[in-house]
Amino acid sequence: MTLARPPGTPAAPAQAQPSGPPIKVMIVDDSVFMRGILSKWLGESGEFTVVGTHPNGRRAADDVQSSQPDVVILDLEMPDMDGLTALPLILERKANTAVLVASALSRRGAEVSLRALTLGAADYLPKPDSARGPVAAEEFRAELLAKARSLGQRVRRRSMPRPPVGSTAGTAASPAPAPAAPKIPGLGKADGKLRAYSRMPPGIVAIGSSTGGPQALTKLFSDIGPSLGRVPVLVVQHMPATFTAILAEHIARASGRRCAEGRDGEDLVAGQIYVAPGGLHMDVVQSGGVSRIRLLDTAPVNFCKPAVDPMFESVAGIYGAAALGIVLTGMGSDGARGALKIADLGGSIIAQDEESSVVWGMPGATAAIGACAGILPITEIGPKVNRMLTGGRE
Repeated sequence: MTLARPPGTPAAPAQAQPSGPPIKVMIVDDSVFMRGILSKWLGESGEFTVVGTHPNGRRAADDVQSSQPDVVILDLEMPDMDGLTALPLILERKANTAVLVASALSRRGAEVSLRALTLGAADYLPKPDSARGPVAAEEFRAELLAKARSLGQRVRRRSMPRPPVGSTAGTAASPAPAPAAPKIPGLGKADGKLRAYSRMPPGIVAIGSSTGGPQALTKLFSDIGPSLGRVPVLVVQHMPATFTAILAEHIARASGRRCAEGRDGEDLVAGQIYVAPGGLHMDVVQSGGVSRIRLLDTAPVNFCKPAVDPMFESVAGIYGAAALGIVLTGMGSDGARGALKIADLGGSIIAQDEESSVVWGMPGATAAIGACAGILPITEIGPKVNRMLTGGRE
C-alpha cells in the first residue's frame, strides 16, 4: 500500500494537515522506547494528541473508555495481556475506534497481524528492521503518520451527527464532508456517471486493494470462491514480503481454491488465485495464446511495490472487454489509471463503496475518473461477480 512499503520504496508525499481538533491516539507497547518515540513523532506532527500510553493490553482495555482515543496503536507481542487478547476488549468498550496493530516483519508477525485483522483491527504496521538503520525508521515514521491520519479522519467522520430532517448543508449539525478522492495528474474529472458492464463474460478477474484489504478480500473470496472455476484471478494487495505469502494462505481457506504467490513465467490456470509477492510488481504477458505471470523488480509505481496499475494495464491489453477489475478499500489512487484503461477497452470495473471501505482512496479515485460500471458495498460485490461469472443477467 502506499504505506506497507518494502525496503527501498520512497515515502509518500506529505499531506496537508487537516482542520479541526487533533486526532486522539493511544499507544500500547511494552517497550518504553517505542512508546516514547511514537509519542514524539505524533506530537511533532501537530495533527495528533496522545491520550494514553500503556505497556500491555490489559491497561489499554481498562483505559479506553476514559481516554476515548480515535486510533489505538497496538503492539501484538506483550506480557500480561497481548494485543490479540486485548483487541476485542478495546473494540467492545469503544466501538468507534480504529486499531492499528504493530508487529515484526516475520512469518510469525504476519500471521498474528492477519489474525488481528480478522478480529476487527483496521490495519497493520510492520515494525522497522533495525539492520536497515535510519532509512527504515523514517519509512516507519511516514507510514505511522499516514495510517493514523487516514484512520483517525474516518473515525471522526463517522462520529459526526447526521443532520436533522430539514437542515441545510453547512449548519452546525451537518457532518463534515468526506475528503475528495485523490487527484490523478493527467486525468480529467468525470461526470459521475457509471458505465455499462461489458456484455462479454469475464475471462479473468483482477483485484487491487490496500488499507483494509485483507478483510475485504476474505469476504469477497468467501462469496465468489465456488464460481471461480472458469477464470484465473490476480490479486495485488499492498503488503511487504512474507505478509503476502500468509495472505495467500488466508485467501485459499476463504475461497476453497488454490491460492499462492505468483511465480515468474507461471501459466495462468482457471480456478487458481495468484497474489503478487511483496516487493515485486506482477503483471501478465501472453505468448502463443497462453497468458503467463511476469514478476518485475522495477521502480515503485504510485509509491507502491507491488502496485495495482501495472497489473490492470497488462490485463486490459490482453483481455480487453473480457477483463473484470475490482478496486477494494485502500489509501491513495493506485489502480485508477489501470482501471480506466480496462474500462476504455470495454472491460468492467467494480469499486467498493465508501461506507464499507476502511479508506475510500483507491476506489474513490477510480470512481472519480469515471472508470466504474458499479460502486458497491463489499457485501454486494461477491453476488454481482457470481452473476457475471455464471452468465446471470441483471
